[in-house]
Amino acid sequence: MNTDIKKFIINQSLALDCGKIIKGFPLAYETYGTLNEKKSNAILVFHALTGDQFVTNINPITKREGWWAFAVGPGKAIDTNKYFVICANVLGGCMGSFGPKEINPETDKIFRTTFPIITIKDIVSSQKFLLDHLGIKKLLAVVGGSMGGMQVLQFVSLFPNMAHSAIPIACSASHSAQNIALNELGRQAIMADPNWKNESLTPDKGLAVARMAAHITYLSKAGLQEKFGRKLQDKGSLKFSFDADFQIESYLRYQGENFVDRFDANSYLYITRAMDYFDLEKQFNGNLSLAFKNTKSKFCVISFSSDWLYPTSENKEIVIALNACGANVGFVEINSDKGHDSFLLNVPKFLKTLSDFIKSTYDEVNNEKGI
Repeated sequence: MNTDIKKFIINQSLALDCGKIIKGFPLAYETYGTLNEKKSNAILVFHALTGDQFVTNINPITKREGWWAFAVGPGKAIDTNKYFVICANVLGGCMGSFGPKEINPETDKIFRTTFPIITIKDIVSSQKFLLDHLGIKKLLAVVGGSMGGMQVLQFVSLFPNMAHSAIPIACSASHSAQNIALNELGRQAIMADPNWKNESLTPDKGLAVARMAAHITYLSKAGLQEKFGRKLQDKGSLKFSFDADFQIESYLRYQGENFVDRFDANSYLYITRAMDYFDLEKQFNGNLSLAFKNTKSKFCVISFSSDWLYPTSENKEIVIALNACGANVGFVEINSDKGHDSFLLNVPKFLKTLSDFIKSTYDEVNNEKGI
């Protein structure tokens, strides 16, 4: 066991949506900041598809900066001098939580694709055990972008009284046909790699292609054009070959090559499948507002103008459903040319929106400023 990974063993049984039951499984997690005496300053952060529990600071495994270092840390939007931040590696992940790269105790072999199919609901349900372990009865906020936003929506639906506020960012209540198609492209790239079926090899090429394809969707056309345009990798003329002539080609190859060092191919299959299966409206017989009818959480839904993966129109559907059940909800569309990845980057208006909303919730909960 890697000593840099903090794990909690869940000894209770968890009935998965696929019909299987798991018990005695690990959930890897990390915390930042200090839990106050009232336990009223805890924020649960949900990570996106390729994220992990190492939200900020240096990831002790990859030695790279945490995936949300722009937003989380001392003095930042989610201020760890003030708030206690929790983040768990999702069920099915590959950074210490129970997933396809773990050993199946029944066969003493790595699960790989014998691991049970999981859903966003399963992922969120497993994290409730972690909160119980930490003795937290009510969170100040639940927050996450992309797949993390899906988890926010699922959490407040499953546990309507467990969060004072909820911040779903750049997400939707169900995956569109376009997004299912894009995920299938990535899965097929992995499964087409000859190494995928060989237990002693890793499908690095297939996983790299999956990452390259997905990474394009995280950016915007305008952002790509501004950053790369048709700039050549070498300042000379075209090579008349299939090498990376253009800077954008070199950039995508770099993204793909770096990804395979830190992510498991089978985890990619399982987590993208969980995203595709997510359909909160279907869980409530075609009425999305029923998902939120019992929640007392205050919502701040955030979208980005150049995000074509989870466009503003899909975020607004969440707002409409929340309004329909009388929930306390605010909505902000942030102007940014950075596409879906805007929530991970230094976008000042977004970070201020995040900071202000969480601070107002904290002040209300702790009766500060005369509230």
